[in-house]
Amino acid sequence: MNTYKVTNPISLKNSITKEVVEDAEQKLKKLRKKISKRQDAMYAHGKYSMLICLQGMDTSGKDSLIREVFKDVNARGVVVYSFKVPTEQELKHDFIWRHYIALPERGKIGVFNRTHYENVLVTRVHPEYIMGENIPSVKSVADCDDAFYHGRMDSINEFEKHIVANGTIVLKFFLNLSKEEQKKRLLRRLDIPEKNWKFSAGDLKERKLWDQYQYCYEDAINRTSKAHAPWYIVPADDKPTARLIVANEVYKALKSREDIKEPTLPAKYQAEIENWKKELNDE
Repeated sequence: MNTYKVTNPISLKNSITKEVVEDAEQKLKKLRKKISKRQDAMYAHGKYSMLICLQGMDTSGKDSLIREVFKDVNARGVVVYSFKVPTEQELKHDFIWRHYIALPERGKIGVFNRTHYENVLVTRVHPEYIMGENIPSVKSVADCDDAFYHGRMDSINEFEKHIVANGTIVLKFFLNLSKEEQKKRLLRRLDIPEKNWKFSAGDLKERKLWDQYQYCYEDAINRTSKAHAPWYIVPADDKPTARLIVANEVYKALKSREDIKEPTLPAKYQAEIENWKKELNDE
C-alpha cells in the first residue's frame, strides 16, 4: 500500500481515488483482531485515548467502514458519534463545544462520523448556516470570508494540539471518492428497493457543488494536517481496500505507543494468586 499521510501540501485533483489490494477483506479480519488486542491494552493502561475523524463526500463509505474495521473491538472500547445539524442547545455554544464533550475517555477509541471539520466545510459552502450561531462579529454572510474560516482552522489546530497533549491520539481520514463512483453508488440506492431509504434528494443538490467541496477539503487538509494530528487521504472507490488502509493506520498508531502495556499485579498480590486459587477451588 502507498503512503497516505499528508506531510506536504496536496492537490485532491492529483490524488488517486482507487486502489485495490488483493484479499483486502481477509487481511482486514486479521488486522482488526490486532486492533482489538491493542485497544484492550490501552484500556487497561489507562493513559491514552484515540480519536478517529472520518470525512468524505456523500456515499464515501464512512458507515460501513466503521462497522467493518471495529467489529472485533470490545463494545465498551469504541464509541461512535455521528454529528448532524447542530441542535438549539449546541448553537448556544462555540462550534467546537459539542465535539469536545464527545471526546473518548482514556482507554477508549472514539470515532467521529463527520467531525468538527464540518464547520469549515459545509458551512463554507453554505455560509448562511453560520448566521444561526449568533456570533457577535458576524453581521452578515459577507463576514464569512476566507479569513473567518482560516481563523476557525486555527482554532481547530489549537483544539487538537490540546487534546493530543492530554493523551488523545488523533487520526483524520478523508475518504477520497471519485465523482463517477459517487454517481454509481447513488444510482444503486435508487435501483435497489432495500437501499431507497438511504437516498436523499439533498444528495443531488450537494453533488452539484462538488468542486466547491473539493476546494474546501483541500484547503482544510493542507492547513490542519500536523505531525501530532495528521490527515490521511484514503482512496475510497474500492471499499475493502479503503477499510484496510484505515485499519492499518489505526493499528500502526496504537503499536507505535510502546509504553501502552497491560499492567501487572504488584508483587504482594502475585504472591497471593495460588492462595486465591485454592480458596476458590475449596468452596
